[in-house]
Amino acid sequence: MPEERRRTTIPLLNREISRLDYNRRILAKAEDAAVPVLERLRFLTYCSQNLDEFFMVRAGAARDRIDAGLSEMTADGLTPTQQMDIIRTRARALLGDMYRCLNDSLIPALAKEKIAIVSFRDLAESERERLSRYFIASVAPLLTPLAIDQSHPFPFIANRALNIGLIVESERSGEHIVLMKVPPLLDRLIGLADGRRFVALGSLIIAHLPQFFPNLRVKSAALFRVVRNSELSIDEEEIQDLREALEAELRRRDRKQVICLEIDERADPALVETLITGTRTQREDVYPAAGFVKLDDLAEICDRVRVPELFFPPFNPRLPQRLASQNDIFTVIREGDLLLDRPYESFTAVVEVLHSAAIDPAVVAIKQTLYQTSEDSPIVDQLVTAALNGKQVTVIIELQTRFEELRNIALARRLQDAGAQVVYGVVGLETHAKLSLVVRSEERRLRGYVHLSTGNYNSDTARSYTDFDLLTCNETIAADATQLLNVLTGFTAVTISDLVEGTRDRPRWQQLVVAPFDYQRWLLERIDREARNMREKRPARITAKLNSIVDPPTIDALYDASRAGVPIDLIVRSTCCLVPGQRGLSENIRVISIVDRFLEHDRVVRFENGGSPEIFLCSGDWMPRNFTRRIEVAFPVLDPTLRQRIEKLLGTFITNTTSSWELQTDGSWRARPASGPSAQEVLVKLTHLQSVRLESYDAALEEPEKFRQRARRRRPTAS
Repeated sequence: MPEERRRTTIPLLNREISRLDYNRRILAKAEDAAVPVLERLRFLTYCSQNLDEFFMVRAGAARDRIDAGLSEMTADGLTPTQQMDIIRTRARALLGDMYRCLNDSLIPALAKEKIAIVSFRDLAESERERLSRYFIASVAPLLTPLAIDQSHPFPFIANRALNIGLIVESERSGEHIVLMKVPPLLDRLIGLADGRRFVALGSLIIAHLPQFFPNLRVKSAALFRVVRNSELSIDEEEIQDLREALEAELRRRDRKQVICLEIDERADPALVETLITGTRTQREDVYPAAGFVKLDDLAEICDRVRVPELFFPPFNPRLPQRLASQNDIFTVIREGDLLLDRPYESFTAVVEVLHSAAIDPAVVAIKQTLYQTSEDSPIVDQLVTAALNGKQVTVIIELQTRFEELRNIALARRLQDAGAQVVYGVVGLETHAKLSLVVRSEERRLRGYVHLSTGNYNSDTARSYTDFDLLTCNETIAADATQLLNVLTGFTAVTISDLVEGTRDRPRWQQLVVAPFDYQRWLLERIDREARNMREKRPARITAKLNSIVDPPTIDALYDASRAGVPIDLIVRSTCCLVPGQRGLSENIRVISIVDRFLEHDRVVRFENGGSPEIFLCSGDWMPRNFTRRIEVAFPVLDPTLRQRIEKLLGTFITNTTSSWELQTDGSWRARPASGPSAQEVLVKLTHLQSVRLESYDAALEEPEKFRQRARRRRPTAS
């Protein structure tokens, strides 16, 4: 399709509303009585965490545009002020629904299981005495009352920290406002002896406030917190040292403007007014809380009440049968590409590649990207071991990973101390690709073993996010991976820009598709090819599974393919700006969303290609940033057996309607009629039949070879 036509206005759904609607689908799982009650509570905490991130990122970006005096409209035709008004209205309604879910549905359901959050004042005298002793010994020394008057300026309120605002009264001088930060290192909920009842730390503190104010009357007290704009603003042209610039900006971020002031709805109006003034919060950004302030802290109940029947059935990932052989991991990969479907199959295989590489004398080099990883990462452990063992280890760490910046800075220092070469990505381009290259000396030649993934090198999220991993020693993929890693380490932002904009000297990838070089162009060409095939009466179809679809040119190309008659199935977890089912535009496009036990994170796209299907796995979604501001990789699934396996998986998600939603033309989401097990339930059962079960996920990560040996002894029969 001509590029000019793709710059014209096309029907789009509002991005921010779509994102908030995703949180509503999560909230629906919290409201679902068929879900075990503590899993319902966990879904509510997910919704709370996501809403906080939405305020910090999306609402923060909208406020930045308003404060900068920008008038540029959104893709669906709203001014920045209109966009902010919609965000406030929808977010307020969502927060109200979250509290209704908690108060009207979850609290009664938990009470049936004798699980409750009780007030300190409602406890038996013996329990109050015990908690009072705990308060005096472990809480009171950490509390600092901060009065507000001419000699005590309004204190800094940290982002997302829980606080108590109180009004104290003196017969001589009248009312005074005092603020007190709830100690962030203490558990928010204090467990009682029965293990199923909890007292909120805030309730305990409020009950003991009088001891801090002798001769004064505590008139009222209320919990509150602020959520601040957390978008980073780094001047890319002025950066001399990315790590130093990022550390400085992180310090500034903690003091950016307040996007949300959440406060107990029973708070005294005088306290609310003081907080609005002191935090410089706009009145429209005050959100009353109808109960437990900071809902994500309720996750502590899920972590501490260990009653199996109140959770989903226990699940441990499985080890693919090929890894249960007597061969080492490199021999297994040489026998054929290996595909892992997480979390149904274990992240252990990825750890084992690096574990084997770290101790194998034949391995001479490891090159690795790290975008987001766990705090005690087994991946980093293996890279450190490899560096200490004298391997040439090069790690490209993306310091600008949102909310992971400090952790990644610490990991970078640890790797450097071990002797690894550490590169901090490319200024202006986030390195979002998930890629590892192991170079091994074999039979007088060097062979590259490549790991590519749709997900992060994070052993924590590997338990709960769905992702695909490809392990291969395909020579052309290894050559492409080598070239890409060399570009990331050897080119500056300016020279990469030259490569992107140039035609003669730009990198030529044989199998990989790389952003910002050619991901968007490649995608548009393949969508257009499907439209052309349909017009020429050849087989045509597009199926894609993604986190988000936002990019207008891509949506426009999909509209054109739909008008040509191409059947298009889109499985989109979160944000979707495409309007499906509109006559004459998108009537051949169906958009569904899966919200279930595991977070759908993998990115897969299948093109019918005239009867010779292509399947690619991708690190990036169909969003402008993934095409132009990030290093992304799409990689082909070349093995026919693996392609068939992925096609069956896509079919399972499309046909199994339980825990599935369908996007309507008006932008609303409608739950699909539940019928049988959900797609995720099917995959749990299917993976159990096809793989060797691992009894302990954590132990498998710590000692992958031991579990390989145990798996071999339990290797299933051919039946």
